Amino acid sequence: MIELFEKDIRTADRKSSKGNQLKFERDGIWYKADNMGYEGLAECVISALLKKSSLGNEEFAEYDYEMIEYNKVQYKGCKSIDFTNRWKLITLERLFTQTYGTSLNRMIYSTADHTERLKLLVDQTERITGITGFGVYMNKLLTVDALFLNEDRHTHNIAVLMNDKRQFRLCPIFDNGGALLSDTSMDYPLGRDVFELIERAKPKTICDSFEEQMQISEKLYGNGIKINYSGHDIESVLQKASNYSEEEKERVFEIISQTRRKYGYLFR
Repeated sequence: MIELFEKDIRTADRKSSKGNQLKFERDGIWYKADNMGYEGLAECVISALLKKSSLGNEEFAEYDYEMIEYNKVQYKGCKSIDFTNRWKLITLERLFTQTYGTSLNRMIYSTADHTERLKLLVDQTERITGITGFGVYMNKLLTVDALFLNEDRHTHNIAVLMNDKRQFRLCPIFDNGGALLSDTSMDYPLGRDVFELIERAKPKTICDSFEEQMQISEKLYGNGIKINYSGHDIESVLQKASNYSEEEKERVFEIISQTRRKYGYLFR
């Protein structure tokens, strides 16, 4: 349990379609309080399972569980170490607005062809930043989103890092709290048929199909990630989530097991 105060609250341009989540930072540690459901559970489970992948530890943010007290109210949530290392996190939405004076999201959705949408995002990001291999990065990101049904991935939480010399580098994958049907207060109430809810989950990065997004990225940039977690690994990770109900954990297990079966070719 950590008690946090108004001076610890942090706001940024990393907007969410899932409401205003309380976010704090103190002494290089970021804290996020659950808002719509079990966002903290989603963050911690996903980062734990990504350790069973070909991603390096520097390629994704690692989260751990935390109980947060703010303004005399206790929240479930999670924490993570600030991964910026004195670089500045710049969302693609902000980067494109500063460079072109227009919204990247608007540019994407004014392009009819879904493949061209991803090419636009990747090509222009590489042009602005000088980063190479951003397409492979996007394949990794969209694959993670498909595996965990992250429907809250958008231009405000895809980012790059910039230093004071305006040099850019890739940003670790972060902000998976909208995954695993975590919004139990509105969109995905507990007690509903999990397989029906899985079918309702839709991404919004370049189109409304997780599978199509991932397949487009594979066709353009290849498959940049392999996964190696088992059913036992999923159970083991969930056993550590003592702050969350058995119903929540059972649902998360079913979701991850289902996507693991669907995308079996990703598992080595």
